[in-house]
Amino acid sequence: MRVLVMNGPNLNLLGQREPELYGRDTLATIEARLRDVARAFSGLQVGFFQSNSEGALIDTLHGEGRAAGGIVINPGGLGHTSVALRDAVAAIGIATIEVHLTNIHAREPFRRRSLLAGACVGTICGLGALGYEFALRALAERAGLAAIS
Repeated sequence: MRVLVMNGPNLNLLGQREPELYGRDTLATIEARLRDVARAFSGLQVGFFQSNSEGALIDTLHGEGRAAGGIVINPGGLGHTSVALRDAVAAIGIATIEVHLTNIHAREPFRRRSLLAGACVGTICGLGALGYEFALRALAERAGLAAIS
């Protein structure tokens, strides 16, 4: 099974952008950790995509996302504003878990609502980079993949 990990606007700046909120891990560090998690499951592969463009994220969901067995998505600020991104997640019908590094429910009022949540099988927020790992493990277990001892 292949899981596509998608990251939206400004997540290419992780490690530099407001580290007191988003942590010091870079996107490359998170991707390396997810590759390690994938190796712990028989038959699990992981691919990555990041864009600051809403359209590129939607195009990737329509293309690469349809071929995936699961999707982990951190939509960044688009999670609070993009009906089109939410509709793309819903349209492809692939098990998707939304991840946010911060606890969106403890932040500004406009960040407390996720438009994507209703189209996802789950949402993980407030656990920093660890949320990505939990999401990947959850998709692997949902698919019945065996952990390698």
